[in-house]
Formats: sequence, structure tokens, C-alpha cells
Amino acid sequence: MRTSFDRMSNVVIRADSLSKRYRIIRSRSASNSTFSRSSNNQDFWALQDVSFEIDRGEVVGIIGRNGAGKSTLLKILCRITEPTEGKARIRGRVTSLLEVGTGFHPELTGRENVYLNGSILGMTRAEIRNKFDEIVSFAEIDQFLNTPVKRYSSGMYVRLAFSVAAHLEPEVLVVDEALAVGDVGFQRKCLDHMRNLARSGVTILLVSHNLFAVKSMCHRVLMLSAGRLGFDGPPAEGIDLYEKNSRSEANSQAPGVIGEDINQWPIVIRFIELLDEGDAPRAVYEYGERMRVRIHYEVRRPVRYPNFYLGIRRSDNVACCSFSAARDGVTAPLLEQSGMIELLTPPLRLVSDVYSTYATVWGHEFKSRYCEQTGPSFHVRDEVLNEHFGVFHLPAEWRWRVNGDGKQVTPLLSDQLTEEK
Repeated sequence: MRTSFDRMSNVVIRADSLSKRYRIIRSRSASNSTFSRSSNNQDFWALQDVSFEIDRGEVVGIIGRNGAGKSTLLKILCRITEPTEGKARIRGRVTSLLEVGTGFHPELTGRENVYLNGSILGMTRAEIRNKFDEIVSFAEIDQFLNTPVKRYSSGMYVRLAFSVAAHLEPEVLVVDEALAVGDVGFQRKCLDHMRNLARSGVTILLVSHNLFAVKSMCHRVLMLSAGRLGFDGPPAEGIDLYEKNSRSEANSQAPGVIGEDINQWPIVIRFIELLDEGDAPRAVYEYGERMRVRIHYEVRRPVRYPNFYLGIRRSDNVACCSFSAARDGVTAPLLEQSGMIELLTPPLRLVSDVYSTYATVWGHEFKSRYCEQTGPSFHVRDEVLNEHFGVFHLPAEWRWRVNGDGKQVTPLLSDQLTEEK
């Protein structure tokens, strides 16, 4: 996979007007329709006119909805399939982890597949042997090393596949959603290893629906939409655009429950305000601060026992927490006038990240939904607490207990601690 780039250039991946067309062959039975590169009927463009350049050492996230063209793009870059139009050029040794099941021979053992993959990448047997123990240790499959990989679980397969791809001295590493099969601990281990690779100059392409992981480790984001490149730039901006598009698509499903015509809705949320306890507008909160939320609504027809609801989601779309007025004993037998309802949250113990809000008006006991509206985003800031601490970091009661005749420890509160000199 070596091409004749300008050796003075730092560019290692160049996509020039990439397009990929498949053809849908329609048989007499619609259920028998298949995708093919051969004749007639309807053309389907999985990619259309996608162009970009990636420099050596960049970590680039590729995001987009299912069917946006992400996997097709990676397969073109890895020479698994050819583009219908355009060119893709890559300089350097490329290793990839795409769909679970690709790249290994199912009848060969884990040990044999390690050597097979290394040979395909152009490494000598001695070079592979020097990396072998490191690969096996990282994959944590020592006792199954001489078992055919067809007997591996999907998690075992991914552990070995990633370890091989990441340790056989790649210059470009391409990782698709296959990592999602692994457990959370192994995913974190893989992300840490990819960060180390990036620091050593390895170029990484990461396709993931885990926006939190993309934001935390990528220098740049490409967002695909319906086969086209919709955004190329900073991760925060790209993820924000993707979330807005996703929320608008998700909210478009709400009328299917409430009614297609918004003019027929009995109540509408006009806008949502985020403030601090002193009523000042805020977009950034310190860990442990309280948030004041004002939901402004318009009543068009009387609503019985309305339940105002506020939800908070993390940047990777994980639902973090919610607040319900009715569950807290605040409702009305009949709401007839437009107005505003205010919520003061308890201290926010969310870890440092970007969060989005949305408000819903439900009926009694969540049996019907009257309306829903996306609210503003906000950031929780803390110098220490990040994604590695979970979603929340809550205070708890701690007690010392001494066994035997040991001397009782006198505890210090955190504000009593001083730096040792």
C-alpha cells in the first residue's frame, strides 16, 4: 500500500473526489432485491465526491449515521474495494481492524494468525517474533493461543485482532466500530494504546458512534451524511453539528406520537433558559454548582395534570439524569394559561464534559406526550474529574475502622490538606 507521494509532503492519506456506486437489482419480488455491482435498475451511491488530506500523526474521527458511508470509505482506503470514481492514495504500512471476522483465517490458531498477518504486512518472521509476547499479553488470550480462532468469542477475536493491528509497527492504523464488541475496560485500554501510537507519529483513522471517545482523542473530525462529506474540522464543532442533526431527526419522530401538525398540539415549549442560582445566564458550570432552568411554554388548549420533564445527555448521547415535576409533586389538575416553570437542580455532580438538555411535557404517569423541545448545551468544568470517573462523582460518607490494637487514624478533610514541601 505504498504510493508515490511527494516525499517532502507530510500528507500520508489523500482522497480525491472519491465516489462509490452500487446497483440495486430489483427482482419480481421486492424481498429478493440485492446489492450488486452488475447491471440494471437503480444506482445507489454509498459515497459521493469525498475529498480530504490527512497528515502524518493525525488522529481523525469519522462520524455519521448508519448508512452514511463511513465503512465504505475505510474499505476503499484499505484497498478492500475500489472506488467507482476518484482516487485514494496512502503512504506507509497500513493495518486495519474493520468488521469482526475479517483479516484472520478461521481454521488457523491465534498464534498462526499473528504470523500470517505480519507476513501480509511485509514483516519478517524475526520482526514478528520480537513483537509476539507483547501482542499476546495485550490481547489477554494466553491460554487460547493454540486454539483455532473460529472457536473464539467475538470479544476474544477483537482483542487479538486489535493487538495484532496495533503492535505490528503500523504507520497508518484504521479502526472501525469493531471495538464496540469489546468490554469497557478493553476499549479504554485500546484508546490509551492508540494515544501512545499517535504520539509516536502513527496516523489513526477511527470510526465510532462513541462521540465521547472521538472527542477525547481525535485532533479532527470528518462527518459523513448520505455519502457526502458534511464537515471537516475541529471535533467539538463536528460533534455539535452531528448532535444537532441527530436531535432534529429524533425530534421529528415525536410528532408521530403527538400528532403531525404542530398547530394541533395542546401545549408548546417556546424556549429553555439555563442560569445560575443568581439568575445569570450560564453555559459553563463548575462541578458541584446548581443550575436554574426556566421552561417557557404556550398553552393552546387546557392540559390536565401536566408533567414537565427535563433530561440531560452527555456528548456521546448517554442519558445522564432527568427531573420530573410531577414526580416531585408539582402539577396542576388543569393548566389553562401560558407561562414559565422553573427548576433548581441539586448540586451538579456530573464529571467534566459537554451536556445537552431537552424538555418534554408528559401527561399523567408518562402515559402520553404532549410536546418536546431541544434545549441549550452546557459544560461542566473540573480539573480532575473526567470520563474515567464515570458519569457522576458523588460525595459519600467514609469512616475509619482500625483492626487490632493499632492507633486510630485522625482523618483530615480535603480543605485541610496542604502540599508537602
